[in-house]
Amino acid sequence: MPHAEIKYSDDLSIDTVGLLKEIEAVILEHDPGAGDCKGRAFLIKDWHHTHVLLEVAMLTKPHRDDAFSQTMIKAFKQVLHAHLSQKTYVSISLTYMGDTYFTGVFDPTS
Repeated sequence: MPHAEIKYSDDLSIDTVGLLKEIEAVILEHDPGAGDCKGRAFLIKDWHHTHVLLEVAMLTKPHRDDAFSQTMIKAFKQVLHAHLSQKTYVSISLTYMGDTYFTGVFDPTS
């Protein structure tokens, strides 16, 4: 279950819900078994230079190699740029979590 976080300066107008849905779609297009991508966005009020940071974390898997990572970063960049309308510093971080990371679903009704 991947995670995506967007942190962006408050002078940007970004449809973050739409962007998070597109990020999930990119992940599923390239890795159909990845599952839902939990996402959240943080509007930053105190900042220096207009910027956006996209951080995506996924579990380590054999097929998630360097070629996969570069393809994902390129796709994330295209999606992110489509949501920007002014000069913006853009950073993208794709990280992989190891065996010491747990992700799951809690449902008290099951």
